[in-house]
Amino acid sequence: MQVSFWVRRAHKWIGLIVGVQALLWMISGLYMVVVPLDVVHGDHLAHVFPEPLKPGAPRVAQATLNQLYPGITSVRLKTMLGKEVYEIRQGAAASVVDAASGVKLSPLERDTIKALAEESHVGEGDISGIEWVTKAPSEVGARPVPLWAVHYDEAGDTTLYFSPHTGDLVARRHNLWRIFDFVWMLHIMDYDTRDNVNNTLLRIATITGFAFALSGAWLLLYSFTRRKRA
Repeated sequence: MQVSFWVRRAHKWIGLIVGVQALLWMISGLYMVVVPLDVVHGDHLAHVFPEPLKPGAPRVAQATLNQLYPGITSVRLKTMLGKEVYEIRQGAAASVVDAASGVKLSPLERDTIKALAEESHVGEGDISGIEWVTKAPSEVGARPVPLWAVHYDEAGDTTLYFSPHTGDLVARRHNLWRIFDFVWMLHIMDYDTRDNVNNTLLRIATITGFAFALSGAWLLLYSFTRRKRA
């Protein structure tokens, strides 16, 4: 009798603690199921369609590039705003140079980023501001700074982030993504970096939930045993 009393009391308090987190799991899980990932990622807000390369266009030779920019580890030919450029990497550093002249274009200026944003953005709003970001906001995670942030005056408060070194669109952010990021934090119980799915709080919640299930199963079996005796 004494054992059942303490198991019932433990079950009640564990249920109260686990119940709050279980409610958060259900609410956050519902949001993540209802809102498609493509929408969360902002694929509907900006598209990047690589332009075809121009056959026979004048280009700086690879040997010349190596002389102009020693220590090149990789080279990629691409188009940017209708112009052919080389994206070169020297270790961890990346930059773009004019494919015809070999002149370095990085870091890209504000007007170039504005043109890239207007080319890729497919939303309904207009640009409300372009910001040079030197301290990465939490919504871009571990992406290296500096970045260009292009803000749009539209319902979802869209922000497109571009690399000043390569001109690449590195992140699309809007309110549905920001809500997803918040509920994801609640779901995995990582209130710091929001990316650790094996954190201590989640382990404690899992163990506590398991204890809740065990105590409930014991009480259920105990009630059946009691009825048989009666």
